[in-house]
Amino acid sequence: MPPKKGEAPKQPPLIGRFGTSLKIGIVGLPNVGKSTFFNVLTKSQAAAENFPFCTIDPNESRVPVPDERFDFLCQYHKPASKVPAFLNVVDIAGLVKGAHAGQGLGNAFLSHISACDGIFHMTRAFDDEDIIHVEGNVDPVRDIEIIHEELRLKDEEMIAPILDKLEKTAVRGSDKKLKPEYDIMLKIKNWIVDEKKHVRFYPDWNDKEIDVLNKYLFLTSKPMIYLVNLSEKDYIRKKNKWLAKIKEWVDAHDPGAMVIPVSGAIESKLQDMEEEERNKYCEEHKTQSVLLYFHTTKAPQAAGKIHTDFEKGFIMAEVMKYVDFKEEGSESAAKAAGKYRQQGRNYVVEDGDIIFFKFNTPNAPKKKP
Repeated sequence: MPPKKGEAPKQPPLIGRFGTSLKIGIVGLPNVGKSTFFNVLTKSQAAAENFPFCTIDPNESRVPVPDERFDFLCQYHKPASKVPAFLNVVDIAGLVKGAHAGQGLGNAFLSHISACDGIFHMTRAFDDEDIIHVEGNVDPVRDIEIIHEELRLKDEEMIAPILDKLEKTAVRGSDKKLKPEYDIMLKIKNWIVDEKKHVRFYPDWNDKEIDVLNKYLFLTSKPMIYLVNLSEKDYIRKKNKWLAKIKEWVDAHDPGAMVIPVSGAIESKLQDMEEEERNKYCEEHKTQSVLLYFHTTKAPQAAGKIHTDFEKGFIMAEVMKYVDFKEEGSESAAKAAGKYRQQGRNYVVEDGDIIFFKFNTPNAPKKKP
């Protein structure tokens, strides 16, 4: 049911750690283009060969996220220090069916995912007899399902000892304070093990449940972006027989997740060109490169990334949009134009927000007269 007029659409639950140093892992079956995409994204030279498990140890690189808005605000305010956005990208070795049980060194590879805050899930949607497919033939929907099931099975394995420990201490033991956590873990176990669903698919985790989920950070709680690796021909013509099927599957099983067509072949080619040659190629073929980044969080958590006291004593956030600030020319002009809003603790920060946080430090020692 759509929201009533005047109501904001309900935001999905925010699960995961909030930080200024975020890490995203590139995950998928072997030989789908993960290392090629990593090299393009990070301008690195990680090995990308035509055989399974070419990558064993994860490759990692810190990637700057360019933003002209940041440059404009730095020029306007002339701050003493500038801290641009960076994203840590990890090229994780290919997972195979049975990875949760150790197939293909899967346990080691899955542990690399646990250290990430989000996942680029790459699947292959092109045929090439010269590039081996670990499942024998190209079927990106099947491949997505394999990765999904391996992540879920690893969470299923992870949850059993947690419940055993909580039962000993909270149910049969004396630490009754842990009983609410035990009850929440039973609900999570039912969702993952009995319903066979990913954590992030549950539509309505409450705040206490999210606190428990953030304590354990299950693999299936991590946000996922689906990257569909196309041939150069399909990417340029914007047509591929698998794209509609992939989008249909994602909409049914992971609603709201992004599906982004990419072409490792084109990106590699463009990376090796000089700027003039690259622009000419894109113009002639009516195509362009792909650059991805996104971020969102609730106002108190965003404040907490500046200083923990900002989150603990959060009162409100005064918000104006970057486009309004630039258009009006100053903060006072934006206020006069009615483009400055007061937002509460449930406000979800949007791309381009400029925020002044108001807070009261809790339990601060009082000054003596």
